[in-house]
Amino acid sequence: MAIARGTSGVSGRAPTWLALTLGGALAGALAFSGAALAEEEAEWPRGHYPLPEEGNVIGETYTVTVEDHEDTLMDIAREHNVGYEEIIRANPEVSIWIPGEGTEVTIPGRFILPDAEPTGVVINIAELRLYYFPKVREGETPRVETYPIGIGREGFDTQTTMRLEDPAWYPPRSMREEAAERGEPAPAVVPPGPDNPLGRHAVLLDIPGYLIHGTNEPDGIGMRASRGCIRMFPEDIESVFHNVPVGTRVNMIDQPIKVGWQDGQPLVQVFKPLEEQEHGMSALIETIAQLNAGSANNGVAFDYEQLRGLLEAPSGQLVALEPPPEREPEPAPALNTIFEELVLHEES
Repeated sequence: MAIARGTSGVSGRAPTWLALTLGGALAGALAFSGAALAEEEAEWPRGHYPLPEEGNVIGETYTVTVEDHEDTLMDIAREHNVGYEEIIRANPEVSIWIPGEGTEVTIPGRFILPDAEPTGVVINIAELRLYYFPKVREGETPRVETYPIGIGREGFDTQTTMRLEDPAWYPPRSMREEAAERGEPAPAVVPPGPDNPLGRHAVLLDIPGYLIHGTNEPDGIGMRASRGCIRMFPEDIESVFHNVPVGTRVNMIDQPIKVGWQDGQPLVQVFKPLEEQEHGMSALIETIAQLNAGSANNGVAFDYEQLRGLLEAPSGQLVALEPPPEREPEPAPALNTIFEELVLHEES
C-alpha cells in the first residue's frame, strides 16, 4: 500500500465523568521507551503523538492508495489506527469490502483532544476513541496515545469481570437466555483461544463488570456492535495492557461535540449523541461560548450558520469553521436618480 500524505483541514455539553482505576497484572516487555522517541527521530509509533505546544489538535488527515485488491476498508482502517465509523465517514463513496486496487482512501488521522484533564486514560464514548496521557520522565517529550474502540450496544449491561492474560469468558445470563430462545444454547464458559470474544488481554476497571479488552472480531472496532465493554484491536490492547501502570485513572466521558484550535483556526468535530436525540439550542449556545472563549486571544470570528448546520447534521468529521460571510453593501443610488432628486430640490 503506497501512502501519499497530505494534511487537511470541545465539548458541546458538560461531560459525564466516571473516575475509574485500572487493575490487573499490567507489566511486560513492550514498555514504551522514551529514548526511542528522541526529538530528532522523525517517526513515532502508530497512534503516538507529541502534545502540541499550542492548540489541541494532533495528527493529520492523509490518503493511501490501495495496492492489494484483497484489502477491505476495515483492513486499511486497522493498519492506520482508525475504526469502522471513522473510515466509513471519511470515505462514503468507497466500497467497504472491495475498495479496489488503485482506489484512494482518506485516513482521518487528525484529532481534537478531548476537553478533559490530560492525564491517565480518557475514553470519549461518543467518539469511540481512547486517549492515554502517560507520565514522562525529565527530558522526554510529553505525548498522547490514541486508539479506536468499540462499545456495547445501548440497552445491554456488560457482565464480564476478569483481569487476566488469555482470559476465559463467561457469557452473561441475558445472552445465554436469548441464545436458548433461538435454540442455540450458549456455553457457560468460553476458554482462551480464537473463539474467545475477549481476545488475549483484558484490563479490569473498578466499576463492576467493566473491562477494556481485546476481541476476536476486529472488524467491529469503531462501532457499537457487541455486548462487550470497551473493545480494542488486539495489538492496541496489548500495548495498553503492558504499558499502562496499575492504578492509572480512567475518565469515561461523553463529548459528542469537540472544539479545537490549530494555528489560530477554529475547528469543530460533531458526533451523533448516544441517546439519539438531536443537538439542541443549548448545545449550540455552549459550543459558541467555547469558541468565543478560545477566540478571545485570537480575535477570530466564525460562521454561526455553518456551526448550526454541523450540529444539525453530525458527521464526525473534523471541520474548519469559516469566517462569517461579509455583508453585501447597499447598492449606490443610480446617477439619474440622484439627478432627479437634485432637480426636484431646486424646483422646490
